[in-house]
This record gives sequence, C-alpha cells and structure tokens, in this order.
Amino acid sequence: MRTLFDGAAAMEAVVRRAQHAVVDEHDDDGSVQHYRSIFISDLHLGTPGCQAQALLEFLRTHSSEQLYLVGDIIDGWQLRRRWYWPQAHNDVVQKLLRRARKGCRVVFVPGNHDEFARAFIGHQFGGIDVVEHATHVTADGRRLWIVHGDYFDGVIQFAKWLAYLGDNLYELSLSLNRHLNYLRARLGLRYWSLSAYLKHRVKQALSYVMAFESAVASEARKRGYDGVVCGHIHRAEMREIDGTLYCNDGDWVESRTALVEHHDGRLELLHWAPAGEPMRDQTRPEVVAA
Repeated sequence: MRTLFDGAAAMEAVVRRAQHAVVDEHDDDGSVQHYRSIFISDLHLGTPGCQAQALLEFLRTHSSEQLYLVGDIIDGWQLRRRWYWPQAHNDVVQKLLRRARKGCRVVFVPGNHDEFARAFIGHQFGGIDVVEHATHVTADGRRLWIVHGDYFDGVIQFAKWLAYLGDNLYELSLSLNRHLNYLRARLGLRYWSLSAYLKHRVKQALSYVMAFESAVASEARKRGYDGVVCGHIHRAEMREIDGTLYCNDGDWVESRTALVEHHDGRLELLHWAPAGEPMRDQTRPEVVAA
C-alpha cells in the first residue's frame, strides 16, 4: 500500500476504491445553501490532521454548479511515509465523485503534496478534470486565475528537503494541537491553534506570507487576470493587492475554510463550524463585495 503514491496507479487506486464504496445516504439535493462556485484546497486527505468529517458536513449542506479543488487534496508526502486512509477520507473522495456524476463541474488543480496527480493533467478521473491551472469567470465578468501556489514558494522550488522537514514539524504541531484542544474542550474552552499561534509569532513567517501573496497576485496581473484564487499557505484571505483581487481559500486541517461565489458574482470566505461545536475566534464569515 505504501507504494501507491510512487507510481501511475495512485489516482486510479483512490478513485476505484471510492467508486466501490457504499453510497452515502445523504443526498446533496437537500443542501441548505447553493452557490455558483465553491473553491476548497489543502484537505490533506491521508493525514490524521485532515478534518474529513467536518468537510463532509460542509459538502452535504453546500452545493454548487462548479467545484474547484485547488491543490493538496491528497497528501502524498505523508502517505509515502505511512499509510493512513480511514473511511471518512474515502467518503470525501466518494462525495466529490458523486458531485461530478450529478452534473457539478469539478476541476482539480494538483498541488505540491499531490504532485503525483500532475502526471494526469489533461485527463479525467470519475468525471473530475485534472488541470495545471484554470480560468474562472465570475457571474459579474471577472477573470480569476486558479492555481495552487506552490510554484511561488521558494522553499518548495529551491530547498525541497527543507519543505519536507517543515511538513513533518507541522504534523508534529498538529498532533500536539489535537491533545491540547481535547483538554480545552473538556474545560469548555474554544478551539485554539498552536501552529497558527507560532506562525503569527514569527516575523519571518509573516514576511514569507506577505511575499507569497504579492508574488501570486503580481503573476495573475501579468497574465491579464482580475484576480487569483490559490491555497498552499493555509491562510484564508481576501483582499486587493495593487488592484488585483487575491483570494486564498485556506485549508481543512485547521481553519476549515472555503471560498464561495454567489450567483451574482459576489465572493465570500466561509469559516465552517460543525453543528454543536463552539465557533472559533476566527470563524465569522467575511464577505467581499465586487
């Protein structure tokens, strides 16, 4: 099983396993919210940190005409180290495939953690289009460039060994975070992110984030786009950078965020809190009007 993500059988194996799973009894037609488009990234399926159950609940209650998977959907880096694939992760893949079967246009832009899928660019798997990057035109006519963003990360491009080390340290912080928040929940306290705290305390990390955001927005502007939608850095954000709209849809490891497009073209960042769970400090939806 550990070699699945080293060869061309990777995507086929995951898709085939999901296609043969028991059909989810929850139907998307009962969704309480319907959007023109939904953008999600950095699910990191295949790791203990992935909040698959929360994502499933979000997908069950939020449908769309178009769904963009903006990279790092499956974490091939961690799966190469050890196989971790619980039923909930299989259910997520099944849910995505079912969306495609029911007529939703599903587009997958691979990232660095699922770079194995870049070998399948230009192909379809279960009705899901695999592309290097995509162009999305909003209902109000804005052209958005859809890209994961790792190409603008100097660590990924020029010191990949450091990226692997950072990834392992990040997994360690997430493991500590789960134990810490279990205790906080027992005490009736809100969720608190250790890794996010550490990132915000380190000036170099903030400089890295700002440089990344500016680089992605600049490239989108050079390519003639009105804006860009990306992921990669696990920091949900929506703002103008030198006249270009920068949107980062965040992640489903800590922040549980998605970018959605309403039918009038308005974009909104959603911070998802499952039913019965206290809202996190940062979970109030942010709306950016066109």
